[in-house]
Amino acid sequence: MRKKYFYGYNIVAAGFVTQAVCIGAMFTYGVFFKELQVAFGWSRTMISGASSMAFLIMGGGAAVAGGLNDRIGPRIILTISGVATGIGYLLMAGIQSIWQLYLLYGCLVGIGFATHDVITLSTAARWFVKRRGTMSGLLKVGTGAGQLTVPLIASSLIAAYGWRQTYLVLGGFTMITLVAAAQLMRRDPQSMGLQPDGESQNTQKSMTPKDGTELPLAAIARSKLFWYICLAEFAGFFSIFTIIVHIVPYALDIGLSPTTAAGLLSTIGGVSMLGRIVMGAANDRLGGRKSLIICFIVLSASLIWLLLASNAWMLYLFAIVYGFAHGSLFTVISPTIAELFGTNSHGLLFGLVLFSGTLGGSTGPLLAGFLFDQTGTYQLVLIVLVLMAIFGLFLVTLLRPASTALAH
Repeated sequence: MRKKYFYGYNIVAAGFVTQAVCIGAMFTYGVFFKELQVAFGWSRTMISGASSMAFLIMGGGAAVAGGLNDRIGPRIILTISGVATGIGYLLMAGIQSIWQLYLLYGCLVGIGFATHDVITLSTAARWFVKRRGTMSGLLKVGTGAGQLTVPLIASSLIAAYGWRQTYLVLGGFTMITLVAAAQLMRRDPQSMGLQPDGESQNTQKSMTPKDGTELPLAAIARSKLFWYICLAEFAGFFSIFTIIVHIVPYALDIGLSPTTAAGLLSTIGGVSMLGRIVMGAANDRLGGRKSLIICFIVLSASLIWLLLASNAWMLYLFAIVYGFAHGSLFTVISPTIAELFGTNSHGLLFGLVLFSGTLGGSTGPLLAGFLFDQTGTYQLVLIVLVLMAIFGLFLVTLLRPASTALAH
């Protein structure tokens, strides 16, 4: 008998689209960076600050959205955030003052970005158990697709029509696409009379789940294990989001053309898709701890290489290695949390971990802009990024099985 199509694949597809549009749009900030600097004469610290504000609000919003998703499901939340993102970008076309950049991008777009990871990945974690890592990886390939295409499109549109018109196109496209994708989302398979992975009720009962023991939130919050993950996410996001915001200005500073510099973001996005698929599948076999160790080793190696990079081919080699780590790290966190702590409160826990990460993601770019303005070079910034990545690697080596960690 032919197996019936499983609705969980629609969840992954809608999550793919949501990730592609949100992260693709987020990656354009580096492309618009120099345009804003030339148009208004703002310092890199000021422009970086709006990005940091967006990351900070995104993190706080993720914790709230994750808790709401545990209760009311993803469709309404993703619809609202899609509208917020679109309006924010549409209004960016008319900015004249720095406070408008902070209000529209830092606040409104930051609110819109808050849901793309926590809602899509937490929902997918409920729809799949046996293939959770693989499906999370496929969903996160959307991020790579967005990183690969949207910055190059934005760069071409800016060259042809200017940055204001490009913001109008970006705003309209993001709103329509995100709202449409949101309509496919459902909280869990049980709400549709289904079981995770599309299994029958009897088969589902006989499965050995990969989920951790469901424990009270208070016990989880007190555990060193949870805080190791939060601090590792802080260190990882500190490095990753600094690269996202500053890699294009850095490349332009050493003589690359605007198109070649924007191509670094697309290369990162393209290779990150491979990282998401490979490490998503590896997570199902190796588990969260080993997968995270691999991610941080590759991230640290790429940043050490960036310290030495001085021309186009070296930067593109960095983008390839870093892109794999970038995609991998974002993919394995959600299934690791489900593996360690279960899925009953997965949205809230994942949101809190993401909030910790975005504290790093908001601090890193701002500090990088400040250090550049003070020194006129990114050399000290790169050293800080290497140290943060190594710190994250150290933290994930401390992870143990949840049952053991929570017993202490």
